[in-house]
Amino acid sequence: METKQNEMKILLSKVPEVAIFFWIIKVLCTTVGETFADFLNFNLGFGLTFTTIIMGLAFFIVLYFQFRAAKYVPGIYWLTVVLISVFGTLVTDNLTDAMGVPLELSTVVFSVLLGLTFLFWYLSEKTLSIHSIYTRKREIFYWLTILFTFALGTAVGDLYSEQLGLGYLRTGITVVIIIACVFLAWKFLKLDGILAFWVAYILTRPLGASLGDYLSQPKVNGGLGLGTTVTSVIFLIAILAVIIFLAVTKIDITAKSETAETNQANGSKKNVFTQTIVVLCIFLVVGIGGYVRLSNNAASQTASPQATLAGQLTDFVKIENDMLNAVNSNNFASAKKRADNLEHQWDISEPKLRKIDSTTWTKIDGTIDVVLAAVRSTNPDASQSKSALNNSLSVLNGANKSASQTASPQATLAGQLTDFVKIENDMLNAVNSNNFASAKKGADNLEHQWDISEPKLRKIDSTTWTKIDGTIDVVLAAVRSGNPDASHCKSALNNSLSILKGANK
Repeated sequence: METKQNEMKILLSKVPEVAIFFWIIKVLCTTVGETFADFLNFNLGFGLTFTTIIMGLAFFIVLYFQFRAAKYVPGIYWLTVVLISVFGTLVTDNLTDAMGVPLELSTVVFSVLLGLTFLFWYLSEKTLSIHSIYTRKREIFYWLTILFTFALGTAVGDLYSEQLGLGYLRTGITVVIIIACVFLAWKFLKLDGILAFWVAYILTRPLGASLGDYLSQPKVNGGLGLGTTVTSVIFLIAILAVIIFLAVTKIDITAKSETAETNQANGSKKNVFTQTIVVLCIFLVVGIGGYVRLSNNAASQTASPQATLAGQLTDFVKIENDMLNAVNSNNFASAKKRADNLEHQWDISEPKLRKIDSTTWTKIDGTIDVVLAAVRSTNPDASQSKSALNNSLSVLNGANKSASQTASPQATLAGQLTDFVKIENDMLNAVNSNNFASAKKGADNLEHQWDISEPKLRKIDSTTWTKIDGTIDVVLAAVRSGNPDASHCKSALNNSLSILKGANK
C-alpha cells in the first residue's frame, strides 16, 4: 500500500525524472538563457531594462500555467525553465550593469538567499528532494530555488570569466571538472544524492553560459562566430526536439519508489549534514582562494599604482571613433564588426581597468552597453547610434585625459606630420587625374607609414592623433572602394589634409 502511494506521488510530481535527458535539456536551457537575453538586449535593441520587463512578464505568465497543471507536463515545465534562466540571468545583469552592484556582492547575496531558501524548505518539508514536488508549498520552494540558482550561477560565472579574466572557455572547463568530481563523489564516495544534485544544478548555469558565449562570440574573439541569433535558434530547436521526444516516450516520468531514498535520508541525517558542511567548506576555500589569486594577477597587470584610468582608454576611443565614422557613412556592417571588437576588448580589459577605478569603469560600461544595443539593432537608427557613440566617447575621453602622457617635452604634433601631408597631396593629385591605381598605392603607403608612426605620435598628443586617424580611415575607405567615387575621395582627402595641416603648423 505504501509503495503504491509513493508511486502515485511520483506520478503527480510536477518535475521530471532526473536522468541524462534532464541534464542535457538543462544545459540547453541555460545556454539559451545567456544568448537569448543578449539577442533581445543588443540585436533587437530592446535594452536591458525593457528586456527584463518582457522576459519577467513572460516567465510569470508561464509559471502561472505551471502551477495550474495537475502534474508534470514537459512543454510547460521546460518552457518555464527556459524563461526563468533568461530572467535569472537578467536579474544579475541589471544589478551589475544598471545599478553598479559589484559581482562579489551579488554572489554573496544570492548565496545567502539560496541558503535560506534551502533552510526554510527543509524545516518546512523535511526534504529537498525534487522527487517530492507534489504540493503547492514545495513547488513554490522549488521555483524560488531555481531562480536563485540561475542568478547565483550568473554572478559567479561573470565574476570569474569576465571580471577576474579567467575567460569563458577556461571557466567552462573548470566547471566541467568540478561537476565530474561531484559525480565521482556521488558514485564512489557515497555523497548524498540530493546534495550532489543541487551542486551540479547550480554549476550547470556557468557551464551553459560558457558554451553559449563560445558559440556566439566572433572568431576574432576566440569563439565560433555563430552569433546570438543563430546560437539561440539552434538551441531552441534542440530544446523543442528533446521536449517532443520526452512527451512521446514519457521516459522522464517513469514512476519509481522513493521509499529507499527517504529511508536512507532519514537514517543518515547526521551524515548528510556533515557532507553538506564539508562541501560548503571546500567550495569556500577553493572559491575564495581562486578569487584572491586571480584578483592579484589582475592587479599585477597594471603598469603602475595609478588611481585613474588616464591614458588607459585610448584603444577604446579609437574603436568608437571608427564606429562613428562607419555610422556617418551608413556602413553599419563595419560598425557592427567594430562593436564585436569593442565588446571583446572591453571584457578582457575589465579586470585591470576595474581594479584601477571601479566607479568610472561602471560608468563607461553603461555607455558601452547603450552603444552595442544601438549599433547591433536589427534596424539600427543612425541618429540614435551617433548619440550613443558621442555620449560614450565623451565619457571615455574625459576619463582618458592626463596632464602628462608625452614621451618628450613636446606637447603638439607640429612639424611631425609633413610626410603624411605629402602622401595625401600626391593621392589627391592622382584622384584629380582619375589615376585611382596610383591613389590606391598611395593609400597603402599612407596606412603603413601611419601605423608605424602611431606609438610616437599617439604618445605626443593622443586626442589629435585619434582625430586624424578617423579622417585617414575615411580616406582609405573612399580610395579603396571597388568603384571609387572621385568627388567622395576628394572630399575625404581635403578634409583629412585640412586637419593634418592644422596640426602640423
